Amino acid sequence: MNTKRDLEFLYELGCFRFINRVWIQLLGPNFQNNAEHTFRVLWLAMIIAKYEKVKNIEKVVKMALVHDLPESRTGDVHYVSRIYTKRNEDAAIQDILKDTAMQEFVTVWREYEKRGSVEAKIVKDADSLDVDLELQEQEAKGVTLKAAFKKHRKHVMMQTLYTKSAKKIWNEIQKSSPHDWHVNAPNRFTAGDWKPSSIKQKK
Repeated sequence: MNTKRDLEFLYELGCFRFINRVWIQLLGPNFQNNAEHTFRVLWLAMIIAKYEKVKNIEKVVKMALVHDLPESRTGDVHYVSRIYTKRNEDAAIQDILKDTAMQEFVTVWREYEKRGSVEAKIVKDADSLDVDLELQEQEAKGVTLKAAFKKHRKHVMMQTLYTKSAKKIWNEIQKSSPHDWHVNAPNRFTAGDWKPSSIKQKK
């Protein structure tokens, strides 16, 4: 038990929210950070796993949690900077987890990177789809990069997504609105005092 190293790890995790996904260079400053990205990838991966009837959800969760963790030390790269940048993510994940109670996650991350297991493929699909969700959100704010990326993102769907469920979700994302969750939720218009029937009753 090495409490000192575990606390250092937890503080580093706290700083993970300050690691920007470098898409901000292309989409502006109001873009998710690495911690926010990881959070949604985690849920998206579990959804895909359920659709694919994968039994080992625990492994999916672990992979989703660790999939971008090396970027705490290497930083992120986008599709342009990747051409010029070399990162030693294996060394980073080893050093991040060295002497902590969570050293097993080095093996989990390496399995994810190999994409050999169904769980690794699902998490990579979730990682890819989160970009499309973000592009939808940015478009709703008036950022037009989605249109310029249309051909590239379709290539991702056709050539790099592993599961049928992820491909179906990709198609649904293109037709979705980031506002659907609150417009269609119980709210003042649909279930509260602004519901048409409620207004009539008050009159």
